[in-house]
Amino acid sequence: MSRRLLLALVVLLLHLCILSAAVGDEIVSRFQEYLRIDTVHPNPDYYKAVDFINTQAKSLSLESQTTEFVKGKPHILLKWVGSDPTLPALLLNSHTDVVPFEESKWIHHPLQAHMDKEGDIYARGSQDMKCVGMQYLEAIRKLQASGFHPIRSVYLSFVPDEEIGGHDGAEKFTESHLFKTLNVGIVLDEGLPSPSKSYRVFYGERSPWWLVIKAKGPPGHGAKLYDNSAMENLLKSIESIRRFRASQFDLLKAGGTAEGDVVSVNMAFLKAGTPSPTGFVMNLQPSEAEAGFDIRIPPTFDSESLERRLVEEWAPAARNMSFEFKQKHSGEPLLTAADDSNPWWRLLENAVKEAGGKTSKPEIFPASTDARYFRMAGVPAFGFSPISNTPSLLHDHNEYLGRAEYLKGIDVYVSIIKAYASYESKSGSRDEL
Repeated sequence: MSRRLLLALVVLLLHLCILSAAVGDEIVSRFQEYLRIDTVHPNPDYYKAVDFINTQAKSLSLESQTTEFVKGKPHILLKWVGSDPTLPALLLNSHTDVVPFEESKWIHHPLQAHMDKEGDIYARGSQDMKCVGMQYLEAIRKLQASGFHPIRSVYLSFVPDEEIGGHDGAEKFTESHLFKTLNVGIVLDEGLPSPSKSYRVFYGERSPWWLVIKAKGPPGHGAKLYDNSAMENLLKSIESIRRFRASQFDLLKAGGTAEGDVVSVNMAFLKAGTPSPTGFVMNLQPSEAEAGFDIRIPPTFDSESLERRLVEEWAPAARNMSFEFKQKHSGEPLLTAADDSNPWWRLLENAVKEAGGKTSKPEIFPASTDARYFRMAGVPAFGFSPISNTPSLLHDHNEYLGRAEYLKGIDVYVSIIKAYASYESKSGSRDEL
């Protein structure tokens, strides 16, 4: 090879590297723009998110439909039309809302989407789950640029309110006439970051029980000792719950049991005392007290036994205790087959391999996602976020996602969407799974 030809090749490679970096910068910039939209509860700016997503849809020539199943909570549905609309479609779901944050506890402001010199992008929603919503769009952008045309139609759904239960978002969507007309065969929703090289995939999830226990008792002087005060009764309940929590945590610590296979119990709030202008009255025992618990039940656990424990030990009426559920799912376990009996699983596993990654053993999601509503509607759903080598920081301080990991995840979705949208067999329909 002549020196002149070698030099020309070096120059060409240099130009290609510069071009690739520039394209990567544009992709990351769009991600940061989405992260900067304030969709933080309790007052998420959903309409600004709608405008942004519709702008992206227009740039990709995707059909767009915005619906308000509940006033003030817009749902966005994008459609990439397939060549055979009789085949069950692929639905890529994500939520636009994010949880609150304590700004003072963050290295960088959680709505600035600051990228540090290591390429880590700090923002609320960087992992949960604005990353996934944008990765869907960027994967479609890459597929279109490559000339790919889907056989199955591909839908993208951006829903509100997932972080407060999803009742006005995904639940209303799956119950709607609109959803029933889509003929969805498989849904992808959010997963969790993996600290290892393997990607985590979830085929079911723990059911949420948001429990409030209330205690009543006679008020009394702060110096008096007596039985059955509201605080004393509530503390007995808290101690009983704490022992149960410890037994579940011991199973997890012993190893061999996945997080999604134990019952998690965490106190969310404790409310008691008589307010005063300077704080609380210190020499008065309150007549009422209550505590809230976030409980997550695996599909393999005997939930009836836990309800008996609640009635008999945690909130017995004999101790002037009562309880209510702010949220509670009951019914048959909702699981999607994650083995060779399910063609959607095989396609997902193989597509990740073709993108240079690998999946770990399928898991039960330790929290709750909108995927449960799709499973309740009879549609198989997997939870999957293409984030590896990253600590899970959902709802935590300093949530971040690395630039390289974000870009790599787009390529993983390119492979998955291509595999799903190219699958021609009608055996992928939900009626035949």
